[in-house]
Amino acid sequence: MRTLNFVVFLTAFFSIYGLLNAYIFLHGWNAIPGGSALRSAYAVVFWVAAFSFIAGRVLERFWLSPLSDTLVWIGAFWFGAMIYFFLIALGLDVLRSINHFYSFFPRFISANYAQAKYIGAAASIGVVGLLLIGGHINALIPRVTPVALQIHKKTEGPKSLNIVAASDIHLGTIIGRHRFDHIVEKINSLHPDVVLLCGDIVDEDVGPVIKENLGEALRNIQSKFGVYGITGNHEFIGGVEPASVYLRAHGVNLLRDQAVKVNNSFYLAGREDRSFNRRGQRRRKSLAELLQNVDPTFPVVVMDHQPFGLKEAIQAGVDLQLSGHTHHGQLWPVNYLIRSMFEVGWGHRQIGQTHFYVSNGVGTWGPPVRIGNRPEIVNLQISFE
Repeated sequence: MRTLNFVVFLTAFFSIYGLLNAYIFLHGWNAIPGGSALRSAYAVVFWVAAFSFIAGRVLERFWLSPLSDTLVWIGAFWFGAMIYFFLIALGLDVLRSINHFYSFFPRFISANYAQAKYIGAAASIGVVGLLLIGGHINALIPRVTPVALQIHKKTEGPKSLNIVAASDIHLGTIIGRHRFDHIVEKINSLHPDVVLLCGDIVDEDVGPVIKENLGEALRNIQSKFGVYGITGNHEFIGGVEPASVYLRAHGVNLLRDQAVKVNNSFYLAGREDRSFNRRGQRRRKSLAELLQNVDPTFPVVVMDHQPFGLKEAIQAGVDLQLSGHTHHGQLWPVNYLIRSMFEVGWGHRQIGQTHFYVSNGVGTWGPPVRIGNRPEIVNLQISFE
């Protein structure tokens, strides 16, 4: 059954991906004058870019090399470019359709439509290029998001807790050593009591993480009570068991449907990602099962990568749930889709006595670009009674 679902997913993905790229390609092709040598060069460059990410990901499973890295980087930027080329092409088609009935195009366009298309294509490339450059620079500069919360429970330890949470780092080919060292430096500058890595720590295959020796950078994270993490969907995509072994070997206390008491002050529970239900032989524990041996008079913090089913946390008496996964869309206007899919797509919300914080992530997946939002490291200052 899982094999059938995987085949259906791949078929749907490649069908949609192929149609989107064909739509963009035809617009570019038609903008180039017939008989021009640019058409052949355009076709080669376009389709190499369109399929380089897939080719690079497949290649790095068998031969991790500068070639696989280059293909992944080209393809990653193409994902971002594809979204904006599609929006531009769609917008132009809408305008042409309206013009067909109302003829509002100015004379300099209608008089030489072929030249207008050529100039429009060149302008589109320039606009998309500038968006990608600006978005890439933005993605390299994570901000610290301060969040002050009060939990109305007593503890046997300190009356406050300094949590630093980072989700969706996506360590691998795109998020390498230099970029991750900068993230670690920011985390350490906040002098955390505990550091929580809320899933998608590893991008996909653990091979590039080992190659870049990113485990040593993980060891450099400093906190009083340790570094805790959970699985995300990307750990399952790349192989959850090798990723788990690697993370644990490099200082991350990975909680896979486990709850622990930290500093005799609060309970921390880490849920398996929802992917566990689809890819494993068993189901992940319900929150009620996970917290059955937890003393509810102590503060309870839960990490759950994907922010679905918030009602379960409320019913279980959770005080704070931390999630990621959404990236807040990562690229505008995908954030509007995220808002429609999730009860909390990004940021803080309190429902009853339960606080939720959904981070938009500190890394990127696919395009190393963020447009419309900043990557974030969340600094939660929690006070207890």
